[in-house]
Amino acid sequence: MKSKNLIAALLAALLITTPLLAAAPYPDPTDEKSEREADLYEEGTEAIDEGQWENALDHFSRVAEMKGTRADGAVFWSAYALNKLGRRAEALKTVDVLKKAYPKSRWLDDAQALELELRQARGEKIKPEKVEDDELKMIAINSLMHTDPEKAFPLLEKIVKGGTTSKKIRERALFILSQSSSPRSQALLGEIARGNANPDMQKQAVRYLGLSGSTANRQLLYDMYASTASVEVKKEILHAFMLSGDKTHVVNAARNEKNSKLRGTAIHTLGIMGGRAELASMYGTETDRDVKEEIIQALFISGDATKIGELARGEKDPQLRKEAIQKLGLLGGGTAPMLLQIYGNETSTDVKDAVINAFFLQGNARALIDLSKKETNKELRREALQKLSLMNNSEALEYMLQILNE
Repeated sequence: MKSKNLIAALLAALLITTPLLAAAPYPDPTDEKSEREADLYEEGTEAIDEGQWENALDHFSRVAEMKGTRADGAVFWSAYALNKLGRRAEALKTVDVLKKAYPKSRWLDDAQALELELRQARGEKIKPEKVEDDELKMIAINSLMHTDPEKAFPLLEKIVKGGTTSKKIRERALFILSQSSSPRSQALLGEIARGNANPDMQKQAVRYLGLSGSTANRQLLYDMYASTASVEVKKEILHAFMLSGDKTHVVNAARNEKNSKLRGTAIHTLGIMGGRAELASMYGTETDRDVKEEIIQALFISGDATKIGELARGEKDPQLRKEAIQKLGLLGGGTAPMLLQIYGNETSTDVKDAVINAFFLQGNARALIDLSKKETNKELRREALQKLSLMNNSEALEYMLQILNE
């Protein structure tokens, strides 16, 4: 009897638990496959980044075999890794697999560029004029420029002078042209820089002349600066002088340029080039107040604290002196002793106020606290305290609380 009751109890328990077991969730194999694919793909890309080509090829081959959502990318990276391993014939076959199996893949453009590179590396002569895609054509022309510049030149000339291709492609062609040292290429680059071939490429051509840094191109830029009436082109030439390290011609423009805007640009450029001695010399002979202000700004750009400190102490023009004091503040805490000396020797309230502002600009709470403690002029002390109240500084806050408790 007990045995029957036990069997009945087990059957009842089974009836209760069976629906629960049936409803229990099972892992979705599709999700597991996607997760595995994602992991393999990520490991493959990490191997590419680290230059581990065999490891990358292994991972991407496995992803490609899974024929999931990342299969086309995996096929491309497999071809890429094969190329890096020097297995170009296999890489070409893999590219062909991608083109046939995934005709709408977003990796096709990259694959076509890789295919072109592979064919050229195998010694196949690709005629750029037969390549329809502009991006691929530029790759072919660039390769041809290294192997046969005379054949590549007419193709580049047609692109940079023509107006039917996109601006992006013309800029690429101009860059390739600028990398060539052949006389024809350099002559065409100069022609474009003068604006005689394609005006919208002129500024870029001027920049490339500067980047080359050659004596001939420097002279060409100087001749262009002297002959052009365009302010914008002259500004670009000044920038090109900077790129080529041609301080002499920048100094010449800074001293003698009649156009005030261009002269200001030349002075600013000289500051970027670190022309401290030249700027200091110019300041000593300059009579135009606005130009002097430009020179102080350029001295600041060059980091010449010594000369700016000299002007902060001895400049007769009050506004220029305050400009120099402000720049000392902006140059950082290293100028604090100089500023303290100026403050201590000064009788002008305006100049002292400028020093207080300079300390504020450099976030020097300690100096402002010291000035506040010693200053007997109520207006100046109030100004120092006002600046301290704006600073997010624990020392300044502690000092302000002390004053409130006095």
